[in-house]
Amino acid sequence: MSVVSRKEYTGVPRDRVENFNGNQLIYLGWDNHLLFASAFLLCASPETVFRDLVQNTVTPLLAADPDAEKIDWDTVTWLKGNQPWTPDWNGTLAANGIGHKALLRFKTPSLNTICG
Repeated sequence: MSVVSRKEYTGVPRDRVENFNGNQLIYLGWDNHLLFASAFLLCASPETVFRDLVQNTVTPLLAADPDAEKIDWDTVTWLKGNQPWTPDWNGTLAANGIGHKALLRFKTPSLNTICG
């Protein structure tokens, strides 16, 4: 279906990094765990240490999943932008190359609730 505009439309993106007071958006998803319909949207400072983000923000969000307590973070495999990736747990988000609106996904090979 075609659309006819009565005047020129100029879209203004509201999710630019400049609009988050020094923070950035990060999408984070747990593959094969569809208790969560999509990736979480997190807002964090680029200076946040990756380990702190996982322990203080991600872990509580995952607690509703029955497999959450069984996660062995040492065996988790990570994807950043659909590419295999190994985080520096003691590095900041910036040092890990995690920028504004980055998509991080992780897989827990032995825990796949949708496979039952």
